[in-house]
Amino acid sequence: MKRIIRFSKIFIPAALFSLILIAAGITGYIYNGGFNLGVDFQAGLLQELQFAPKAFSITYSGSGNASVQYDKQAISIVITGSGSPNEVFNFNFDSFKTLGALTEAMQTQVSGLAAELSASKEIKTEWLVESAEGTPQLSASPYSFHYLEPGSSAIEISEVRDALTVVYGSAVAVQELGEKSERRFMIRLQDDEKNNETNKMPLKAALEAKFGKDSVAITSSDYVGSRFSRQLQEQAWILMTLTMILILVYASIRFKPQFAIGAVLAIAHDAFVMVAFIVWTRMEFNTTTIAAILTILGYSINDTIVVFDRIRETRKFNPDDDFRNVLDRALSETLARTIITTFTTMLAVFSLYIFTSGSMKDFALALIVGMLSGVYSTIFVASGWTLFWERHIKSKNKKALPVQTAS
Repeated sequence: MKRIIRFSKIFIPAALFSLILIAAGITGYIYNGGFNLGVDFQAGLLQELQFAPKAFSITYSGSGNASVQYDKQAISIVITGSGSPNEVFNFNFDSFKTLGALTEAMQTQVSGLAAELSASKEIKTEWLVESAEGTPQLSASPYSFHYLEPGSSAIEISEVRDALTVVYGSAVAVQELGEKSERRFMIRLQDDEKNNETNKMPLKAALEAKFGKDSVAITSSDYVGSRFSRQLQEQAWILMTLTMILILVYASIRFKPQFAIGAVLAIAHDAFVMVAFIVWTRMEFNTTTIAAILTILGYSINDTIVVFDRIRETRKFNPDDDFRNVLDRALSETLARTIITTFTTMLAVFSLYIFTSGSMKDFALALIVGMLSGVYSTIFVASGWTLFWERHIKSKNKKALPVQTAS
């Protein structure tokens, strides 16, 4: 016979421990002034940039209108306009492998176009990176191209944050994108709608003051108003609330109401534990964090449903046994499954945490904490609530029985 672990003896201490964790989360939220909001939930100017030296720039003084198109494999110059023949000049990187060859061909084939090299003419064209800086409509104002040589040293996010904090203070938020070797970052300058000047701030100049002139390529630039930012935050909370409501409905249909409430209490507990972890570690709260929380809620409810199924099955075969014994037996029988499932899943999560960086590393860390919380809540919160409910009903039924008197 399989050994039965008396989990029920720890339900009350576990409940007190859970209350302490929840209180710590609420205290941390108030003490720290809320979440450390990431760039996804802050109003203001949003720019993606890459630290890449300037390769060359082009100007146009010919007839008609000229525009430039770039698709990572070729550069195209499109000539349109009244009195000028519509022409498209394609400069494929397979044909022009160096900056010297590319710029010479551009000046030779496109009348009125001038190119000025800022880097060695031996730099490979395949190293060029896209830039959204300036307008693709060519004129006497230079349009710049940048490049990033493979093996370039990484730039730490702390260096970028320090360079911008000197200029903008706490109004700036920085997030790393992709691999460190790509040197890509997302930066948001906050805006409270009272002073809409963030889009005029020389962000690029502030970075070039530290990292060198012409060392930054702006790859995209957008402005998000505070009203839209607030809507994103509200939608995030609505999404998580809706998730709990749907789980309550699903569990109510599949099990008795006390099981459904226990399942919702368990995932609410996991959400509060995640909040406590996020506010005290000052991890950025962004869309990746929300994805981690929702992933944990799904993982936790899956584990809870498996345990509840075993409780129902065990009770079916032992209808006269005390519910406490039924609960302990079901939890003991599913313990090995829970440990193996969690361990194998965490192997993948730990790999993400060790071998990634930036937002993916935070995502993995949040999953690790959430998975441990999910296992705990399934055993001690969801199951503990069902035991409390059963005892409450049994006690209520005993009081409702009529008292027989001797005749």
